[in-house]
Amino acid sequence: MSLVAVVDYGMGNLRSVAQALQHVKLDNQEIRITDDPAVIDRANRVVLPGQGAMPDCIKALRESGLMEAVYRAAESKPLFGVCVGEQMMMERSAEGPAECLSLFPGDVVKFDPRLTVECGLKVPHMGWNQVNQRIKHPMWAGIEDCAWFYFVHSYHVNPVNPEHVAGETDYGVRFTCAIARDNIFATQFHPEKSADDGLRLYSNFLRWNP
Repeated sequence: MSLVAVVDYGMGNLRSVAQALQHVKLDNQEIRITDDPAVIDRANRVVLPGQGAMPDCIKALRESGLMEAVYRAAESKPLFGVCVGEQMMMERSAEGPAECLSLFPGDVVKFDPRLTVECGLKVPHMGWNQVNQRIKHPMWAGIEDCAWFYFVHSYHVNPVNPEHVAGETDYGVRFTCAIARDNIFATQFHPEKSADDGLRLYSNFLRWNP
């Protein structure tokens, strides 16, 4: 049996993520929400969700004792970060501010508040928006370019290396909404809230062999 671990450090939309993964899993795969680092170490694939304020998420991950298990997973296993789980992979966040996991060089920045005045846009960015696929990646298989996904966020990642940008979205400004390198893929949007294309993304993750 192949184990897929959803990291439970007390933050994140765990049940919805696990239910979406359960819906598209292979017959030989087990989806398990876990707060046990030994289970994460045994897992074949790992999902790092996140929800809420960055300082709280980083603090909870550290105090849960799961941070080192996430680092170990990032060395070689397929690892999928979702929402704040993506933001946590950067070096630092303006929210707090807070130091992050430093799996990708770059920062997490807040949407410019002038968007609300100059463009008539609200922050947080909430609702459906299109994702432009910047690289050809197995995680995008079967998903059309500029497909619609569901967002809820006030901050977004700003990677240093343009080669790490897997997807972009326009919301007054063009921002990175998906990052990738080696065995890691992460999105700002919520696949579990994004209908068929979101389920396809999770399905691709469960079949991805980087």
